[in-house]
Amino acid sequence: MRIGLFVDELGMSLDAVVEKTREVAEAGFTGAWFAQRHGWDALTTLAIAGRTAPGIELGTSIVPTIPRHPLAMAAQALTIQAATGNRLTLGLGVSHRYIVEDGFGMSFDRPALRMREYLTALGPLLHGESVAYEGETLKAEGGVLAPGAKPPAVLIAALGPAMLRIAGELTDGAIVLWSGPEVIADYFVPTITKAAAGAGRPAPRVVVSPFVAVTDDPDARRTWIAENFGRAAQVPAYRAVMERGGAAGVEDTIVVGDEATVEREIRRLADAGTTDLIPIPFGPEEEQARTIAFLADLAGDARE
Repeated sequence: MRIGLFVDELGMSLDAVVEKTREVAEAGFTGAWFAQRHGWDALTTLAIAGRTAPGIELGTSIVPTIPRHPLAMAAQALTIQAATGNRLTLGLGVSHRYIVEDGFGMSFDRPALRMREYLTALGPLLHGESVAYEGETLKAEGGVLAPGAKPPAVLIAALGPAMLRIAGELTDGAIVLWSGPEVIADYFVPTITKAAAGAGRPAPRVVVSPFVAVTDDPDARRTWIAENFGRAAQVPAYRAVMERGGAAGVEDTIVVGDEATVEREIRRLADAGTTDLIPIPFGPEEEQARTIAFLADLAGDARE
């Protein structure tokens, strides 16, 4: 199992984000991952920061698809490939209804169909081909000239059966949130693997991104997660996957405890079929430093 690291860039200067990405590479993590939130543009940041962090995967987890047309997404992704030596993994997602409709003023109807059509148009563009595609939710006509840029790996955030089938059939794998080892082994891995096999594609990546804290006070960390992210359980897609895994709330899906406990839980995720871990360190600053140092050791062990 490869172990990368989620980079929490909110509130940081761009120079600080670049330095943080360099530190991730030097610590021995396999990749640095960014989310598109209300801060720096994730893809542009990867193009800048990636040039100072050689040898590691540069991933997004995730960039919303609906606000970015496939032609624009392909142009940006291929530009990053050229700028970073073809190290981008393009993690995409439809986002959520309240973000798309309230924030962007765009339609969120039929999200699974939107994703399937988006990927149908995006795939050829990433391979340097022109498209003339018209579906029910989007139209794309044209191409992207990007000499020397190779198509990036593509992942999608997938929690429900429809999105997992799309991930298996049309992408390199799925990004999974708020999930423990049982639901990964019993639901995510077999569902996406079956879809990939049916489409004649290689075994897919199952990329799991849990909150992680190496701490002597796990109860305090669980309380903090419940207070700050508890409303995630009200999002239909998240609530459904938590119910599948028997989690009463977000606090039941995180990895917390001392070094031995965290290592044991991470090994359970690996044994369940997780191919890539993108831990999100949290807690007080000194605990985050302890967490990152311990995860770096595990990442090094996994690469040997």
